[in-house]
Amino acid sequence: MRGLFSTIIVVLVALMIVTTEAGKNKKEKNKGGKGGSDCAEWRYGSCVANNGDCGAGTREGTCNEQTKKVKCRVPCNWKKNFGADCKYKFSNWGECDAATSTKSRTGTLVKALFSVDCQQTISVSKPCTTKVKNKPKGKKGKGKGN
Repeated sequence: MRGLFSTIIVVLVALMIVTTEAGKNKKEKNKGGKGGSDCAEWRYGSCVANNGDCGAGTREGTCNEQTKKVKCRVPCNWKKNFGADCKYKFSNWGECDAATSTKSRTGTLVKALFSVDCQQTISVSKPCTTKVKNKPKGKKGKGKGN
């Protein structure tokens, strides 16, 4: 019985070693991205939309003599003006400016993805809303069968 127990322990230890080594090899293979590259200092350009000025696109990365393309997405809203790779934390919207009928807020840079150059602070504005929100839909007397 003691021999069986010792054999099981040896097999488990051997299995753990093999699994650990396989994991190391996998990490080394994926380290540089596609192509098994050993380059550690990839530099990426801006995301360029495939069609128009927003939506799915690609960005090109270079390292030494190597290049590769990576899928990305350019936002299809006001954020595209500041780049898809610049992440900001915004303050609350300010009061409505009666002269311009707009309100604004500022954003402070939190993170720059792919080491892109981003503005440290930005300001955005939008039209003031003077509408009162409508009552919930589902009013009586309208709809099918009435």
